[in-house]
Amino acid sequence: MASLKETPRQKMIGILYLVLLGLIATNISSSVLDAFRYLTASLVTSTKNVQSNTDNTYAAFEATKLKSEPDRARPIYDKAKQASKYFAELDGYIGEIKGLMEDKGGGYNAEGDLRKRDNVDISPRLMINQGRGVELKKKINDTKAKVFALLSEQDKAGLTFSLNADDPPSKAGISKTWEQSNFGDGIPLTAALTALTKIRADEKNTEYDVVRKILGHMDQAVVNLDQFAAVAVAPSSYVILGQPYTAQVFLTASDSKASSDVFVNGTQLPLKDGRGEYSVNTSKEGSFSWSGIIKVHQTDGTVKEYNTGEQRYQVARPSAVVSADKMNVFYIGVANPISVSAPGIAKENLKVSLSGGSISGSAGAYSVHVSTPGNTNVVVSTEVGGKTQVLSSTPFRIKRIPDPKVKFGGKSGGRLSSVAMKSQNRIFAMLDNFDFDAKFNIERFTLIIVKPRAEAVVLQANGNVFSGAMQSAMSSITPGTRVIFDNIIATGPDGMKRQLDPLTLTAE
Repeated sequence: MASLKETPRQKMIGILYLVLLGLIATNISSSVLDAFRYLTASLVTSTKNVQSNTDNTYAAFEATKLKSEPDRARPIYDKAKQASKYFAELDGYIGEIKGLMEDKGGGYNAEGDLRKRDNVDISPRLMINQGRGVELKKKINDTKAKVFALLSEQDKAGLTFSLNADDPPSKAGISKTWEQSNFGDGIPLTAALTALTKIRADEKNTEYDVVRKILGHMDQAVVNLDQFAAVAVAPSSYVILGQPYTAQVFLTASDSKASSDVFVNGTQLPLKDGRGEYSVNTSKEGSFSWSGIIKVHQTDGTVKEYNTGEQRYQVARPSAVVSADKMNVFYIGVANPISVSAPGIAKENLKVSLSGGSISGSAGAYSVHVSTPGNTNVVVSTEVGGKTQVLSSTPFRIKRIPDPKVKFGGKSGGRLSSVAMKSQNRIFAMLDNFDFDAKFNIERFTLIIVKPRAEAVVLQANGNVFSGAMQSAMSSITPGTRVIFDNIIATGPDGMKRQLDPLTLTAE
């Protein structure tokens, strides 16, 4: 708009508007400005009182509920504190704006009023032109949304949320935003400060209501259960020989002070917190059963009985299952995977070890590394009653990886076309039908070429690739030529050098 050329009439309207603003500023009476100051002081006092009430509410909760019922009170207390944290973040931003207005307003005079209290330019500049009003509005609405997310629908319905930043309804066809209504053109600085103080008061009042609403859940009655059933709970129905069988027999919705008696197979059990614990030694293998009765004494002197029904458990000798994922042999130089499990025992509670090697892994999946041919034992144990008990000891053989076969052009012997031979320039050491990923590297070899009615050509090379002389000699072979690879030395994953069987091919 500033780049457009104004008509003389438009210039006159602009000058008159500036004069009008000046007249408005000069005509704000001192009594009106004083009223804003008194209102601000009253709001500040009210805010302090509300904050004191909030602090007292927290202190009372901490001194009573949080100490007497910490498990139930802690989640409720933490939720209230989270709500207060959201309000504190908003309060800090309001404080920043208030401090900035006071600074731009020249500070306070001896009467406790701003020196530039009637200034109508500071508030629009700070809040409208520089965007703080929009940011404050956003923070108010964001705070409301975050606090609402902590509350149940029932809590929201019964809550008066006085902290709002909604745009006011239009008047006479003129619409203003929330920030313009509170901090826009023509608003004296002292009125803007009063608006900020009111927002802070609304924030503190809302915080107090929210905190009371959340902490009030602690005083709501816990659900009273009036349905009863006998329950027997055993950690496991599979028991290792020598390990005691343990089960809990109790009445659901039981009270630690309830008057009841618990019997198992006719024997009365001692009670702890309304529950009886049944424990019996396991001295032999087999399947066993038991049943429990809970007798509840009623207030009228009668006794009601609740039966658990038959409970069964199995006692077995210690055992474990060790299975080699590949075969029942450990090979030197490679990782040998094994799986370990024991019926009735969690895999993470098993301990696996062996002699003559190392083992790594957990939770039933392990990898074994061995270095010397011979035999070893995989020992599986677990902790029973605070003592280590061996479940099994399984023997394994330790062997070297078998020798690989030498291959040339995909063949390990027999006949091969002379054309195919000429197209190859290296030999390979490969393991056939071996499940492990084991690689052999050829260190050196001798090439012997025997042509019909000609002297044999003998050449040597390091590695598995033909030398230049070998490639030249191979390029001249004809059908009937015998190609022999001999003195082949290879190194396997165990680091040991091996001499491999020779390879003989006949060109055709």
